[in-house]
Amino acid sequence: MREGELTYNDFLQRLNIQDVLIDAGYHLNKRDGLRYPSYVRIGSDGCRVRGDKFIVTQNGQCCFHVQQQKVYNLISFIKEHPQFFSEYHTGMSGDRLVNLVCNRLLNHPIENRETRIIPPKRDVRPFDIADYDIHKFNPQDRATQKKFYPYFKSRGIDLYTQYAFHRHFCLATKHRPDGAAYTNLSFPLTLPKGDGTVVGLEERGRARPDGGGSYKGKAEGSNSSEGLWIASPAKTPLAEAKHIYWFESAYDAMAYYQLRQAKNKELRKAVFVSTGGSPTVAQMRGVLSATLPARHHICFDSDPAGMEFCEKLREEKFRVQRSIIEETPERKPYLDSVRDGMDLGSGDVELLPKDLQTSYGRFESEWEEAESMRSSGLCAPEDILDQVGMMNKCYETFREGLRGYLGLDKENDVSTIREMPACPYKDWNEQLLAERKMEETAQKGQEREEEPEQERQARFRR
Repeated sequence: MREGELTYNDFLQRLNIQDVLIDAGYHLNKRDGLRYPSYVRIGSDGCRVRGDKFIVTQNGQCCFHVQQQKVYNLISFIKEHPQFFSEYHTGMSGDRLVNLVCNRLLNHPIENRETRIIPPKRDVRPFDIADYDIHKFNPQDRATQKKFYPYFKSRGIDLYTQYAFHRHFCLATKHRPDGAAYTNLSFPLTLPKGDGTVVGLEERGRARPDGGGSYKGKAEGSNSSEGLWIASPAKTPLAEAKHIYWFESAYDAMAYYQLRQAKNKELRKAVFVSTGGSPTVAQMRGVLSATLPARHHICFDSDPAGMEFCEKLREEKFRVQRSIIEETPERKPYLDSVRDGMDLGSGDVELLPKDLQTSYGRFESEWEEAESMRSSGLCAPEDILDQVGMMNKCYETFREGLRGYLGLDKENDVSTIREMPACPYKDWNEQLLAERKMEETAQKGQEREEEPEQERQARFRR
C-alpha cells in the first residue's frame, strides 16, 4: 500500500451506508419513518420503483434488502451494484471501484492508473489429450502411486483421499519440440453435459525445495470457459447427484473431503466440481442446468475473490431457475419485476395475488420485530431466537405460496449453502495443512510422554 492511501477500515469508519445509497441514486422514503430509515429508487416517471427498497440497520453501517433477505455494508453494496456508480466500466475490479467511489465521497484524491491491455496468444491449438504421456494412479499397485508422492505430500493430502479420487487425476507429461519435457499433476476437465471427453487439464507442479509456490495453471488449448473438473468417489453421475460441492481448485476439493469425510459418510456419493480459478458463466450455467434439483454447497475461498465468485454463482442460479418457469399472462407482470440475477422473491409484491401479499406482510412484520429485539439490547437471546424462528417460518410459508403461484416444484427451488474454511484460513488446503501440523505436534508430545525414563535422561544429557 502506498503512503497516504485509505483502507477498507478507513472507509467503514468515515462513511455510512446512507452516503453510498444516496450516491447510488436512492432517496429517503419518509413514509416509512425514522426508526428504520428506508431508501427507494425513483423511476423516470417520478414514481417509486416497486420492490427496490433498502432498510438501513446497525446504526447506519449496513442496509437490508427484505425481499432478498440480504445484508450489505458499504463495501459489499458497491461491489454488487457497480452499475449505479459513474466510475464503473466493464471489466473493472470490484476493489478498484470501491476505492474510487469511497475516495470520491471522502474528497480524498487518488492517482489515476494506466490500463494495461495484454494481447491474447494467437494460433493456440485446441487441447488434445493424445499430446501427453499419461501416468495413472492404481490403488492396487504401490509402484504407480510413488510418483504422486511429491505432489500430494506438500499439500497434506493422505493416501486414503488419493484412493477416493484416483480416477480423477493423473500425471501428464508433454514433450516440447526442443526435446525438453515437463510433467504436472493434472486434473481432467470435462463438459457438464458432455460424453466425458477431456477438454483440458487443471495443472499443478511439484512443490519447490525452498518452500516457494509451485506452478499452477491450465494446459495450453484447454476449454477453460466451459470445462470443469467433475469428480465423485462413488462415481455418481452429475445429473443424479443430490449434493454438488464447488471449489476453486481440485486440491481444495480433496482437502475438504479429507477434513469432512469421517463425519459425513454421504460425501462419497456427492459430486465435487473445480472451476480451476475464477468461475465463468458457461461453467456455472452448465452445471446448474444439469443439476437443478441438487443442493449446491459453495466452498470457494474466504478471501474477497471467493466472496465475489459466490455471489456470481448465486446470481447464475437465479437466472437458470427463472428460465424454467412458464411465463403465463398472470405471472408475467411479477416475473418482469424480478431484476436479472436476483431471487424470485425479490419482485414487486404488490403484483402478486392478495393472499401472497398478506403472507409476505406477515413475514416483513416479524422481520421488523426481530430486528427491533436485536438492536434494543433489552431482550434475552432465547427470545430473539424464538422471534427469528417465527420470522423464518413466515418466510417459508410465503415462499411455498410463491412456488405454487409460479408453478415451481420445491425440488427446483434451488438451495445453496455457503461453506467456508475455519478462520483464519483462506482455503481448505490451508486448513488441512494446519490441522495436520497440529496432529503431528500432538503425536510427538505423546511419544515423549511414553518414552522410558532411562532414554529420556540419556537424550537430555546429549
